[in-house]
Amino acid sequence: MQPANEFFILGLTNKGKTFRPSDWAERLCGVMSCFQPPGGGRNAHLKYSPFVRPTVLNGIKAVVVNAALRDVEPMAFHFVVNFAKDNDLQVVDACLLPLPDGSAA
Repeated sequence: MQPANEFFILGLTNKGKTFRPSDWAERLCGVMSCFQPPGGGRNAHLKYSPFVRPTVLNGIKAVVVNAALRDVEPMAFHFVVNFAKDNDLQVVDACLLPLPDGSAA
């Protein structure tokens, strides 16, 4: 099992307040949607980037950031990381946990 190469930006400030506006994750991911792996296809601009995608963790909006974005476009990676810092958002490293059957989650 390889270590996860992703981290989460949570919609909570470091003081525990909910980040606003409520659609912040979708907006951030929309801005980053043009960063696609090679061969993304003709309609790649119509979907979120696999490197930056919205999700919900325990009822909290979040963005999953794949560190491979740093290799694809370092300035985009810098933008996402600084978005979290500038807005005092919690950042949590992702990890893979084994399932009871021994496979990775």
